[in-house]
Amino acid sequence: MKINKNIKQRNNSIQGLRSFKDALPTKVKRIIINKGDIYSKTLDNWKYLVGDKLFKVCYPKSFKKSNIRGKCLNIMVQHGHEVDLEYSKKIIIDKINYFFGYNVLDSVKINTFENEFDKNTQKKINNATKSKFNNKISSIKNSTIKKSMYNFSKVFKAK
Repeated sequence: MKINKNIKQRNNSIQGLRSFKDALPTKVKRIIINKGDIYSKTLDNWKYLVGDKLFKVCYPKSFKKSNIRGKCLNIMVQHGHEVDLEYSKKIIIDKINYFFGYNVLDSVKINTFENEFDKNTQKKINNATKSKFNNKISSIKNSTIKKSMYNFSKVFKAK
């Protein structure tokens, strides 16, 4: 009698808990091995690869592997710092290839983004005690909480 083995995802059927690696389909495993490992290691060591100055204004968005264009890393850069990254493109490619020990990257693609965090905080500070917030605060029944919320909005507006 021949023993039937589950050959799709793992070699033997194991009763009970199994590792996450064995639970994944084989196609997903290939993608993780090819792309995910490179991207995750790049994310983990991003500060070392680009330096402190560029680390504050950019981050890797994705890693794409194409037969036509080669291997490309998409980097998101804060608006106004594109030139700094453009000049250090070749250095970043060399550092990443040296870090992995083989030719991982062929090119770097730069995408810009606005620093929306600063803009949103400025809007919140200017509009801290709008009438809609005052209406919500005034609807609170507990007087101590109401007073503390008014004080909090004043302090928040002052900063």
